[in-house]
Amino acid sequence: MDILNFNEFDLDEKILDAIEKLGYKRPTEVQSLVIPSVLKDKDLIVKSQTGSGKTASFGIPICEKIEVEEREPQALVITPTRELAVQIKEDISIIGKFKKIRCAAIFGKQPIKMQERELKQRVPIVVGTPGRVLDHIARGNLHLEKIKYLVIDEADEMFNMGFIDQVESIVKELPTNRVTLLFSATMNEKIHKLCDKYMNNPMNISIKSNINSLKKIQQFYYEVREENKFNLLNNIIYSQNPDSTIIFCNTRDKVSELLKNMKSEGYSCRALHGGVEQKERLSAINMFKKGEIQFLIATDVAARGIDVENITHVINYDIPMEREAYVHRIGRTGRAGNKGIAITLKCPYENKFLKSIEEYLEYDIQKAEEPTPKEIEEGKKIFKNKISVKPKLKEDKASKINEEITKIHIKAGKKKKIRPGDIVGAITGIEGINSEDIGIIDIQDNFSYVDIFNKKAKLILRNGDNFKIKGKSVKVQKAFN
Repeated sequence: MDILNFNEFDLDEKILDAIEKLGYKRPTEVQSLVIPSVLKDKDLIVKSQTGSGKTASFGIPICEKIEVEEREPQALVITPTRELAVQIKEDISIIGKFKKIRCAAIFGKQPIKMQERELKQRVPIVVGTPGRVLDHIARGNLHLEKIKYLVIDEADEMFNMGFIDQVESIVKELPTNRVTLLFSATMNEKIHKLCDKYMNNPMNISIKSNINSLKKIQQFYYEVREENKFNLLNNIIYSQNPDSTIIFCNTRDKVSELLKNMKSEGYSCRALHGGVEQKERLSAINMFKKGEIQFLIATDVAARGIDVENITHVINYDIPMEREAYVHRIGRTGRAGNKGIAITLKCPYENKFLKSIEEYLEYDIQKAEEPTPKEIEEGKKIFKNKISVKPKLKEDKASKINEEITKIHIKAGKKKKIRPGDIVGAITGIEGINSEDIGIIDIQDNFSYVDIFNKKAKLILRNGDNFKIKGKSVKVQKAFN
Protein backbone atom coordinates (compact mmCIF):
# COMPACT_ATOMS: atom_id res chain seq x y z
CA MET A 1 0.00 0.00 0.00
CA ASP A 2 1.63 3.24 -1.17
CA ILE A 3 0.43 5.92 1.26
CA LEU A 4 2.04 9.27 0.44
CA ASN A 5 0.83 11.31 3.42
CA PHE A 6 -1.25 11.11 6.57
CA ASN A 7 -4.17 13.02 5.01
CA GLU A 8 -5.10 9.88 3.07
CA PHE A 9 -6.21 8.18 6.31
CA ASP A 10 -9.09 10.68 6.72
CA LEU A 11 -8.02 11.55 10.28
CA ASP A 12 -9.36 14.21 12.63
CA GLU A 13 -7.81 17.61 11.87
CA LYS A 14 -6.58 17.86 15.47
CA ILE A 15 -4.59 14.66 15.09
CA LEU A 16 -3.25 15.73 11.69
CA ASP A 17 -2.17 19.02 13.28
CA ALA A 18 -0.22 17.14 15.97
CA ILE A 19 1.35 14.80 13.38
CA GLU A 20 2.49 17.78 11.31
CA LYS A 21 4.04 19.53 14.31
CA LEU A 22 5.82 16.30 15.24
CA GLY A 23 7.56 16.54 11.87
CA TYR A 24 6.14 13.30 10.46
CA LYS A 25 6.29 13.75 6.70
CA ARG A 26 5.22 10.42 5.26
CA PRO A 27 3.93 7.23 6.91
CA THR A 28 6.49 4.47 7.44
CA GLU A 29 5.77 1.02 6.02
CA VAL A 30 4.29 -0.27 9.28
CA GLN A 31 2.14 2.88 9.64
CA SER A 32 0.83 2.57 6.07
CA LEU A 33 -0.35 -0.98 6.76
CA VAL A 34 -1.44 -0.80 10.39
CA ILE A 35 -3.28 2.54 10.60
CA PRO A 36 -6.06 1.77 8.05
CA SER A 37 -6.53 -1.73 9.49
CA VAL A 38 -6.96 -0.43 13.06
CA LEU A 39 -9.36 2.24 11.81
CA LYS A 40 -11.44 -0.69 10.49
CA ASP A 41 -11.19 -2.43 13.89
CA LYS A 42 -9.26 -5.47 12.64
CA ASP A 43 -7.23 -7.70 14.95
CA LEU A 44 -3.57 -7.59 13.88
CA ILE A 45 -0.40 -9.62 14.38
CA VAL A 46 2.48 -7.34 13.39
CA LYS A 47 6.05 -8.52 13.02
CA SER A 48 8.15 -5.38 13.12
CA GLN A 49 11.51 -4.34 14.51
CA THR A 50 11.90 -1.56 17.04
CA GLY A 51 12.46 1.82 15.43
CA SER A 52 10.01 1.18 12.57
CA GLY A 53 7.44 3.73 13.78
CA LYS A 54 5.09 1.15 15.29
CA THR A 55 4.04 3.25 18.33
CA ALA A 56 2.51 5.85 16.03
CA SER A 57 1.03 3.04 13.91
CA PHE A 58 -1.32 2.08 16.75
CA GLY A 59 -1.28 5.39 18.65
CA ILE A 60 -2.67 7.43 15.76
CA PRO A 61 -5.73 5.27 14.95
CA ILE A 62 -6.52 4.62 18.63
CA CYS A 63 -6.48 8.38 19.30
CA GLU A 64 -8.73 8.79 16.25
CA LYS A 65 -11.28 6.26 17.55
CA ILE A 66 -11.29 7.33 21.22
CA GLU A 67 -14.52 8.86 22.54
CA VAL A 68 -13.17 11.79 24.54
CA GLU A 69 -16.25 12.18 26.73
CA GLU A 70 -16.18 8.57 27.96
CA ARG A 71 -14.84 8.48 31.54
CA GLU A 72 -13.49 4.92 31.61
CA PRO A 73 -10.36 3.66 29.80
CA GLN A 74 -10.94 2.54 26.23
CA ALA A 75 -7.44 1.32 25.30
CA LEU A 76 -4.86 -0.70 27.21
CA VAL A 77 -1.25 -1.06 26.04
CA ILE A 78 0.91 -3.71 27.75
CA THR A 79 4.70 -3.35 27.54
CA PRO A 80 7.60 -5.34 29.03
CA THR A 81 9.60 -2.44 30.48
CA ARG A 82 9.00 0.76 32.41
CA GLU A 83 11.05 2.80 29.95
CA LEU A 84 8.92 1.63 27.04
CA ALA A 85 5.72 2.39 28.98
CA VAL A 86 6.89 5.96 29.59
CA GLN A 87 7.98 6.38 25.96
CA ILE A 88 4.64 5.17 24.59
CA LYS A 89 2.74 7.40 27.02
CA GLU A 90 4.74 10.42 25.84
CA ASP A 91 4.18 9.60 22.16
CA ILE A 92 0.45 9.01 22.52
CA SER A 93 0.03 12.11 24.70
CA ILE A 94 1.59 14.21 21.94
CA ILE A 95 -0.53 12.64 19.18
CA GLY A 96 -3.73 13.16 21.18
CA LYS A 97 -2.85 16.56 22.68
CA PHE A 98 -5.16 18.74 20.58
CA LYS A 99 -7.96 16.20 20.89
CA LYS A 100 -7.63 16.47 24.71
CA ILE A 101 -6.68 12.81 25.12
CA ARG A 102 -4.87 11.86 28.32
CA CYS A 103 -2.64 8.81 28.56
CA ALA A 104 -1.42 7.30 31.84
CA ALA A 105 1.65 5.11 32.38
CA ILE A 106 1.52 2.61 35.24
CA PHE A 107 4.57 0.57 36.24
CA GLY A 108 6.45 -0.72 39.25
CA LYS A 109 8.89 1.18 41.46
CA GLN A 110 6.68 4.26 41.32
CA PRO A 111 4.22 5.17 44.13
CA ILE A 112 0.98 3.36 43.44
CA LYS A 113 -1.07 6.13 45.10
CA MET A 114 0.15 8.63 42.51
CA GLN A 115 -0.96 6.30 39.71
CA GLU A 116 -4.26 5.65 41.48
CA ARG A 117 -4.98 9.39 41.56
CA GLU A 118 -4.30 9.67 37.83
CA LEU A 119 -6.52 6.70 36.98
CA LYS A 120 -9.43 8.32 38.82
CA GLN A 121 -9.46 11.09 36.25
CA ARG A 122 -10.69 10.76 32.68
CA VAL A 123 -7.88 8.70 31.13
CA PRO A 124 -8.96 6.94 27.92
CA ILE A 125 -5.59 5.26 27.23
CA VAL A 126 -3.52 3.37 29.79
CA VAL A 127 -0.02 1.99 29.18
CA GLY A 128 1.56 -0.34 31.71
CA THR A 129 3.81 -3.22 32.61
CA PRO A 130 1.99 -6.51 33.33
CA GLY A 131 2.57 -6.72 37.09
CA ARG A 132 1.46 -3.18 37.85
CA VAL A 133 -1.55 -3.44 35.52
CA LEU A 134 -2.71 -6.55 37.42
CA ASP A 135 -2.13 -4.76 40.72
CA HIS A 136 -4.38 -1.85 39.72
CA ILE A 137 -7.04 -4.27 38.43
CA ALA A 138 -7.00 -6.11 41.77
CA ARG A 139 -7.29 -2.84 43.69
CA GLY A 140 -10.24 -1.70 41.59
CA ASN A 141 -8.32 1.30 40.23
CA LEU A 142 -8.33 0.20 36.59
CA HIS A 143 -11.78 -0.40 35.13
CA LEU A 144 -11.84 -2.59 32.03
CA GLU A 145 -15.51 -2.68 31.04
CA LYS A 146 -15.09 -0.11 28.24
CA ILE A 147 -11.78 -1.35 26.82
CA LYS A 148 -12.11 -1.48 23.02
CA TYR A 149 -8.42 -1.81 22.12
CA LEU A 150 -5.72 -4.04 23.59
CA VAL A 151 -2.13 -3.61 22.40
CA ILE A 152 0.50 -6.18 23.38
CA ASP A 153 3.82 -4.55 22.48
CA GLU A 154 7.20 -6.31 22.27
CA ALA A 155 5.51 -9.69 22.75
CA ASP A 156 8.76 -11.61 22.27
CA GLU A 157 10.42 -9.65 25.05
CA MET A 158 7.36 -10.26 27.24
CA PHE A 159 7.98 -14.01 26.84
CA ASN A 160 11.72 -13.64 27.43
CA MET A 161 11.11 -11.80 30.69
CA GLY A 162 8.60 -14.38 31.93
CA PHE A 163 5.56 -12.09 31.83
CA ILE A 164 3.32 -14.17 29.60
CA ASP A 165 1.22 -15.67 32.43
CA GLN A 166 0.53 -12.17 33.72
CA VAL A 167 -0.40 -11.01 30.20
CA GLU A 168 -2.86 -13.90 29.90
CA SER A 169 -4.36 -13.04 33.29
CA ILE A 170 -4.98 -9.48 32.06
CA VAL A 171 -6.46 -10.60 28.74
CA LYS A 172 -8.96 -12.87 30.54
CA GLU A 173 -10.31 -9.81 32.41
CA LEU A 174 -11.00 -7.80 29.25
CA PRO A 175 -14.20 -7.60 27.19
CA THR A 176 -14.22 -10.17 24.39
CA ASN A 177 -15.61 -7.74 21.82
CA ARG A 178 -12.38 -5.77 21.63
CA VAL A 179 -9.72 -5.18 18.98
CA THR A 180 -6.40 -6.89 19.79
CA LEU A 181 -3.11 -5.73 18.30
CA LEU A 182 0.07 -7.72 18.91
CA PHE A 183 3.51 -6.41 17.95
CA SER A 184 6.69 -8.44 18.08
CA ALA A 185 10.15 -8.28 16.52
CA THR A 186 10.22 -12.07 16.28
CA MET A 187 7.43 -14.66 16.19
CA ASN A 188 7.66 -18.03 17.88
CA GLU A 189 5.26 -20.90 18.56
CA LYS A 190 4.24 -19.55 21.98
CA ILE A 191 3.26 -16.20 20.52
CA HIS A 192 1.23 -17.90 17.78
CA LYS A 193 -0.58 -19.99 20.42
CA LEU A 194 -1.43 -16.82 22.35
CA CYS A 195 -2.80 -15.24 19.18
CA ASP A 196 -4.89 -18.31 18.31
CA LYS A 197 -6.36 -18.33 21.80
CA TYR A 198 -7.29 -14.68 22.22
CA MET A 199 -7.56 -13.03 18.80
CA ASN A 200 -10.43 -12.92 16.33
CA ASN A 201 -9.37 -13.88 12.79
CA PRO A 202 -6.25 -11.69 12.97
CA MET A 203 -4.61 -10.18 9.93
CA ASN A 204 -0.85 -10.81 9.66
CA ILE A 205 1.46 -7.93 8.78
CA SER A 206 5.17 -8.58 8.41
CA ILE A 207 7.52 -5.65 7.99
CA LYS A 208 10.84 -6.46 6.39
CA SER A 209 13.65 -6.68 8.90
CA ASN A 210 15.61 -3.50 9.36
CA ILE A 211 18.83 -5.48 9.15
CA ASN A 212 19.47 -4.02 5.69
CA SER A 213 19.06 -0.52 7.07
CA LEU A 214 21.56 -1.39 9.81
CA LYS A 215 24.13 -1.95 7.10
CA LYS A 216 24.01 1.81 6.53
CA ILE A 217 25.41 2.25 10.04
CA GLN A 218 29.20 2.14 10.12
CA GLN A 219 29.92 -1.01 12.12
CA PHE A 220 33.33 -2.14 13.27
CA TYR A 221 34.98 -3.88 16.19
CA TYR A 222 38.21 -3.69 18.15
CA GLU A 223 40.05 -6.71 19.47
CA VAL A 224 40.96 -6.08 23.11
CA ARG A 225 41.73 -7.89 26.34
CA GLU A 226 39.27 -7.34 29.19
CA GLU A 227 41.81 -5.52 31.37
CA ASN A 228 42.58 -3.05 28.56
CA LYS A 229 38.97 -2.17 27.67
CA PHE A 230 38.70 1.10 29.58
CA ASN A 231 41.97 2.43 28.22
CA LEU A 232 40.83 1.59 24.68
CA LEU A 233 37.42 3.20 25.32
CA ASN A 234 39.16 6.44 26.31
CA ASN A 235 41.25 6.38 23.16
CA ILE A 236 38.20 5.69 20.98
CA ILE A 237 36.30 8.59 22.56
CA TYR A 238 39.22 10.95 22.00
CA SER A 239 39.76 9.86 18.39
CA GLN A 240 36.05 9.65 17.46
CA ASN A 241 34.84 12.72 19.41
CA PRO A 242 31.26 11.41 19.67
CA ASP A 243 28.35 13.65 20.56
CA SER A 244 25.45 11.64 21.97
CA THR A 245 26.51 8.08 22.83
CA ILE A 246 25.03 4.98 24.47
CA ILE A 247 27.57 2.56 25.91
CA PHE A 248 26.17 -0.94 26.50
CA CYS A 249 27.36 -3.38 29.16
CA ASN A 250 26.03 -6.86 29.82
CA THR A 251 25.57 -6.55 33.61
CA ARG A 252 24.57 -4.01 36.22
CA ASP A 253 27.92 -4.39 38.00
CA LYS A 254 29.81 -3.60 34.81
CA VAL A 255 27.64 -0.50 34.25
CA SER A 256 28.36 0.72 37.79
CA GLU A 257 32.08 0.07 37.43
CA LEU A 258 32.28 1.85 34.07
CA LEU A 259 30.24 4.80 35.38
CA LYS A 260 32.67 5.23 38.27
CA ASN A 261 35.69 5.07 35.96
CA MET A 262 34.22 7.46 33.39
CA LYS A 263 33.21 10.00 36.04
CA SER A 264 36.74 9.90 37.43
CA GLU A 265 37.94 10.92 33.94
CA GLY A 266 35.51 13.84 33.87
CA TYR A 267 33.01 12.45 31.36
CA SER A 268 29.42 13.69 31.44
CA CYS A 269 27.52 10.44 31.99
CA ARG A 270 24.72 8.63 33.82
CA ALA A 271 23.82 4.97 34.35
CA LEU A 272 20.70 3.07 33.38
CA HIS A 273 19.90 -0.47 34.52
CA GLY A 274 17.22 -2.36 36.41
CA GLY A 275 18.75 -1.65 39.81
CA VAL A 276 18.65 2.14 39.43
CA GLU A 277 15.75 3.81 41.26
CA GLN A 278 12.87 4.65 38.94
CA LYS A 279 13.14 8.39 39.51
CA GLU A 280 16.84 8.25 38.64
CA ARG A 281 16.17 6.15 35.55
CA LEU A 282 13.68 8.66 34.17
CA SER A 283 15.99 11.54 35.07
CA ALA A 284 18.91 9.89 33.24
CA ILE A 285 16.85 9.33 30.10
CA ASN A 286 15.51 12.91 30.11
CA MET A 287 18.99 14.39 30.62
CA PHE A 288 20.30 12.27 27.75
CA LYS A 289 17.42 13.28 25.48
CA LYS A 290 18.03 16.97 26.17
CA GLY A 291 21.77 16.67 25.65
CA GLU A 292 22.63 17.56 29.25
CA ILE A 293 24.82 14.45 29.41
CA GLN A 294 26.93 13.01 26.62
CA PHE A 295 27.11 9.35 27.59
CA LEU A 296 24.41 6.96 28.79
CA ILE A 297 25.90 3.73 30.17
CA ALA A 298 23.29 1.00 30.11
CA THR A 299 22.31 -2.63 30.14
CA ASP A 300 19.97 -3.94 27.46
CA VAL A 301 16.98 -2.49 29.32
CA ALA A 302 17.81 0.70 27.41
CA ALA A 303 17.65 -0.98 24.01
CA ARG A 304 13.86 -1.03 24.19
CA GLY A 305 11.86 2.06 24.94
CA ILE A 306 14.43 4.78 24.39
CA ASP A 307 13.61 7.03 21.46
CA VAL A 308 16.34 9.66 21.39
CA GLU A 309 17.08 11.65 18.26
CA ASN A 310 20.58 12.10 16.84
CA ILE A 311 22.47 9.45 18.77
CA THR A 312 25.78 9.51 16.90
CA HIS A 313 27.45 6.45 18.44
CA VAL A 314 26.59 3.15 20.06
CA ILE A 315 29.48 1.40 21.79
CA ASN A 316 29.21 -2.23 22.88
CA TYR A 317 31.63 -2.18 25.80
CA ASP A 318 30.60 -5.82 26.20
CA ILE A 319 29.67 -7.78 23.09
CA PRO A 320 26.06 -9.00 23.44
CA MET A 321 25.60 -12.75 23.76
CA GLU A 322 22.38 -12.71 21.71
CA ARG A 323 22.43 -11.49 18.15
CA GLU A 324 18.98 -9.89 18.44
CA ALA A 325 20.34 -7.74 21.27
CA TYR A 326 23.03 -6.45 18.91
CA VAL A 327 20.36 -5.34 16.43
CA HIS A 328 18.33 -3.59 19.15
CA ARG A 329 21.42 -1.89 20.53
CA ILE A 330 22.87 -0.45 17.36
CA GLY A 331 19.37 0.45 16.13
CA ARG A 332 19.51 3.38 18.58
CA THR A 333 21.75 5.23 16.11
CA GLY A 334 21.41 5.99 12.39
CA ARG A 335 17.70 6.85 12.67
CA ALA A 336 15.55 9.02 10.41
CA GLY A 337 18.13 9.08 7.65
CA ASN A 338 20.97 10.19 9.93
CA LYS A 339 24.36 8.50 9.89
CA GLY A 340 25.45 6.40 12.83
CA ILE A 341 28.48 4.55 14.11
CA ALA A 342 28.40 1.27 16.05
CA ILE A 343 31.58 0.11 17.78
CA THR A 344 32.06 -3.25 19.52
CA LEU A 345 34.85 -4.20 21.90
CA LYS A 346 35.54 -7.93 21.49
CA CYS A 347 37.79 -10.05 23.66
CA PRO A 348 39.74 -12.90 21.98
CA TYR A 349 37.51 -15.61 23.50
CA GLU A 350 34.30 -14.00 22.12
CA ASN A 351 34.75 -14.93 18.44
CA LYS A 352 31.67 -17.18 18.46
CA PHE A 353 29.42 -14.28 19.50
CA LEU A 354 30.74 -12.01 16.76
CA LYS A 355 30.39 -14.78 14.17
CA SER A 356 26.77 -15.41 15.23
CA ILE A 357 25.97 -11.71 14.86
CA GLU A 358 27.58 -11.56 11.42
CA GLU A 359 25.64 -14.62 10.22
CA TYR A 360 22.41 -13.05 11.44
CA LEU A 361 23.19 -9.75 9.71
CA GLU A 362 24.62 -11.44 6.60
CA TYR A 363 27.31 -8.81 6.95
CA ASP A 364 31.00 -8.86 7.88
CA ILE A 365 31.77 -6.38 10.63
CA GLN A 366 35.15 -4.86 9.91
CA LYS A 367 38.02 -5.00 12.38
CA ALA A 368 39.40 -1.56 13.27
CA GLU A 369 42.94 -0.64 14.17
CA GLU A 370 43.52 1.09 17.47
CA PRO A 371 43.86 4.91 17.25
CA THR A 372 47.40 6.18 16.82
CA PRO A 373 49.04 8.30 19.55
CA LYS A 374 48.78 11.33 17.25
CA GLU A 375 45.03 10.77 16.67
CA ILE A 376 44.50 10.37 20.41
CA GLU A 377 46.40 13.55 21.36
CA GLU A 378 44.74 15.67 18.66
CA GLY A 379 41.33 14.29 19.55
CA LYS A 380 41.93 14.81 23.28
CA LYS A 381 42.48 18.56 22.73
CA ILE A 382 39.29 18.87 20.69
CA PHE A 383 37.32 16.79 23.19
CA LYS A 384 38.56 18.77 26.22
CA ASN A 385 37.63 22.05 24.52
CA LYS A 386 34.20 20.70 23.63
CA ILE A 387 33.32 19.56 27.16
CA SER A 388 34.43 22.91 28.60
CA VAL A 389 31.59 24.60 26.71
CA LYS A 390 28.05 24.38 28.07
CA PRO A 391 26.14 21.95 25.80
CA LYS A 392 23.41 23.27 23.57
CA LEU A 393 20.25 21.52 24.72
CA LYS A 394 18.24 19.56 22.17
CA GLU A 395 14.61 20.33 21.45
CA ASP A 396 12.35 17.40 22.19
CA LYS A 397 9.74 16.33 19.67
CA ALA A 398 6.92 17.82 21.77
CA SER A 399 8.40 21.33 21.72
CA LYS A 400 6.53 22.53 18.63
CA ILE A 401 3.26 21.27 20.04
CA ASN A 402 3.95 22.83 23.42
CA GLU A 403 4.56 26.17 21.70
CA GLU A 404 0.86 26.10 20.83
CA ILE A 405 -0.21 25.38 24.39
CA THR A 406 0.10 27.32 27.65
CA LYS A 407 -0.32 25.33 30.83
CA ILE A 408 -1.90 27.33 33.65
CA HIS A 409 -1.86 26.59 37.39
CA ILE A 410 -5.03 27.15 39.40
CA LYS A 411 -4.70 27.14 43.19
CA ALA A 412 -7.77 25.00 43.81
CA GLY A 413 -8.27 21.27 43.59
CA LYS A 414 -10.15 18.26 44.90
CA LYS A 415 -10.05 19.40 48.51
CA LYS A 416 -12.15 22.40 47.48
CA LYS A 417 -14.45 20.02 45.60
CA ILE A 418 -13.40 21.39 42.22
CA ARG A 419 -14.51 19.35 39.19
CA PRO A 420 -13.54 19.69 35.50
CA GLY A 421 -16.93 21.20 34.71
CA ASP A 422 -16.33 23.93 37.30
CA ILE A 423 -13.06 24.89 35.64
CA VAL A 424 -14.54 24.81 32.13
CA GLY A 425 -17.45 26.98 33.30
CA ALA A 426 -15.13 29.50 34.93
CA ILE A 427 -12.83 29.77 31.91
CA THR A 428 -15.56 29.95 29.27
CA GLY A 429 -17.17 32.70 31.37
CA ILE A 430 -14.26 34.91 30.31
CA GLU A 431 -15.05 36.92 27.18
CA GLY A 432 -13.21 35.61 24.12
CA ILE A 433 -12.78 32.02 25.34
CA ASN A 434 -14.83 28.96 24.47
CA SER A 435 -14.55 25.25 25.22
CA GLU A 436 -12.40 24.62 22.12
CA ASP A 437 -9.67 26.71 23.73
CA ILE A 438 -9.46 24.38 26.73
CA GLY A 439 -7.28 21.28 26.64
CA ILE A 440 -6.52 18.60 29.21
CA ILE A 441 -7.55 19.38 32.80
CA ASP A 442 -5.57 17.74 35.61
CA ILE A 443 -7.14 18.23 39.05
CA GLN A 444 -4.94 17.36 42.02
CA ASP A 445 -5.65 17.69 45.75
CA ASN A 446 -4.69 21.35 46.25
CA PHE A 447 -4.30 22.72 42.73
CA SER A 448 -5.15 22.08 39.08
CA TYR A 449 -3.39 22.29 35.73
CA VAL A 450 -5.17 23.27 32.51
CA ASP A 451 -3.85 23.32 28.93
CA ILE A 452 -5.01 26.41 27.05
CA PHE A 453 -4.93 26.50 23.24
CA ASN A 454 -5.00 29.29 20.66
CA LYS A 455 -2.92 31.79 22.69
CA LYS A 456 -5.92 32.50 24.92
CA ALA A 457 -4.07 32.01 28.22
CA LYS A 458 -3.36 35.74 28.55
CA LEU A 459 -7.11 36.38 28.84
CA ILE A 460 -7.17 34.10 31.90
CA LEU A 461 -3.88 35.15 33.45
CA ARG A 462 -4.79 38.83 33.52
CA ASN A 463 -7.26 37.94 36.27
CA GLY A 464 -4.35 37.10 38.61
CA ASP A 465 -5.72 36.57 42.13
CA ASN A 466 -9.30 37.33 41.08
CA PHE A 467 -10.04 34.32 38.89
CA LYS A 468 -13.36 32.96 40.14
CA ILE A 469 -14.46 29.34 40.39
CA LYS A 470 -17.86 28.59 41.93
CA GLY A 471 -18.06 32.23 42.95
CA LYS A 472 -14.80 32.21 44.93
CA SER A 473 -11.57 33.95 43.94
CA VAL A 474 -8.54 31.69 43.42
CA LYS A 475 -5.02 32.43 42.25
CA VAL A 476 -4.18 31.57 38.66
CA GLN A 477 -0.73 31.76 37.07
CA LYS A 478 1.35 30.27 34.29
CA ALA A 479 2.64 26.80 35.21
CA PHE A 480 6.37 26.24 35.06
CA ASN A 481 7.63 22.68 34.57
